[in-house]
Amino acid sequence: MMTRVLVACGLVFTWGLGQPADAQPNTPADTTTTLVVFAAASLVDALDEVDQSFREQTNYKVKTSYAASSVLAKQIEAGAHADVFFSADLQWMDYLEQRGQLRAGTRRDVLGNSLVLVAPVDSKVNLKIAPGFALVQALGGGRLAMADPESVPAGLYGKEALTKLGVWEQVKSRLAPAENVRAALAYVARGETPLGIVYKTDAQADGHVRLVDVFPEGTHSPIIYPVAVTVNARPQATKYLDFLLSDSAQQIFTRHGFRRVR
Repeated sequence: MMTRVLVACGLVFTWGLGQPADAQPNTPADTTTTLVVFAAASLVDALDEVDQSFREQTNYKVKTSYAASSVLAKQIEAGAHADVFFSADLQWMDYLEQRGQLRAGTRRDVLGNSLVLVAPVDSKVNLKIAPGFALVQALGGGRLAMADPESVPAGLYGKEALTKLGVWEQVKSRLAPAENVRAALAYVARGETPLGIVYKTDAQADGHVRLVDVFPEGTHSPIIYPVAVTVNARPQATKYLDFLLSDSAQQIFTRHGFRRVR
């Protein structure tokens, strides 16, 4: 059975069974057939489907913890057990690699994504992203939802883009920062903020938001999702990594809006 796990504020919770996880993050649920994957929150819908396909083909269980890449990387560094780390940017994979937490030779760039501006589905906001665009005015009395711009990949990309477009200084005091990109998406979907910055795949996954515009790729660093096996991973982790790179898995990711980068 596949179990989805949400990681927030250093705690782990499971759902789907309706019960809290009995094991601590550094305790594998199964020593032979259960793989523990730490993955960026923006991967949740696609990776759940990939994990299910992997289980059906191999009979290995997968327990996946979703959170901001920054949170997951820090937990791995602190000793939390994960067989595989799937990051939403290169920076946090570099962070673990520099600290000797990754198995040499296993790191791969797997997916690409785009950064977008979204609004609630019934919003009438119409904006074209360009240098100096009227983002603050479009917010009215509301705030801009985005993942934490100091550490979370989606927020870092967003801050980079808004800075290059010349609107960061005007909008930085009007943020509704979130612990990960899916939390930022939820603010917009619930109508708590008039606008938000998320990945294109997030916008595609939620029918309660609409895409206002796409940030030009030249306004931010390329959005690349790398994956690697950790230094203490079980042997089956390499099979999981191979599966992520397979055509069948890549077709699932593509259907969910990701781009293939290899």
